[in-house]
Amino acid sequence: MGKISYYTEEGLNRLKAELNELKTKGRAAIAHQIAEARDKGDLSENAEYDAAKDAQGLHELKISKLEDVLSNARILDESTIDTSQVSVLSKVKIRNKKNGAEMNYTLVSEEEADLKAGRISVSSPIGKGLLGKRVGDVAQITVPAGVLEFDVVDISR
Repeated sequence: MGKISYYTEEGLNRLKAELNELKTKGRAAIAHQIAEARDKGDLSENAEYDAAKDAQGLHELKISKLEDVLSNARILDESTIDTSQVSVLSKVKIRNKKNGAEMNYTLVSEEEADLKAGRISVSSPIGKGLLGKRVGDVAQITVPAGVLEFDVVDISR
């Protein structure tokens, strides 16, 4: 059994759509590649056939992993989340104590993380360091470049 992950409804629906795409169009495309390679003759010396079978194995592995993620996925009800401290789906405004730069992040599951959109994973170093903090707290976060200090300025949904 995998670990339980929490998603927004939008994120969970996106994962379900990806799984459906892999199972339908993806499997059909792989089957077509295998059939084409099989038609080219002797399978014992057919590198194209071997490559297509390898691709099929990787495709099925991806489907299996996605099914495992979905079996342990839960939708998080935002209305029941405590807004007094940072948790999953919190929108957090932080200020770097060293240079004064302010950043806004939303803490999400690993699969929904997108740094360009300001969505960071709760399992990232910054995400882990912010969990449980309250407005006014200082988060000391160890990152590959060293230790950074951030003031928690605001928490919202």
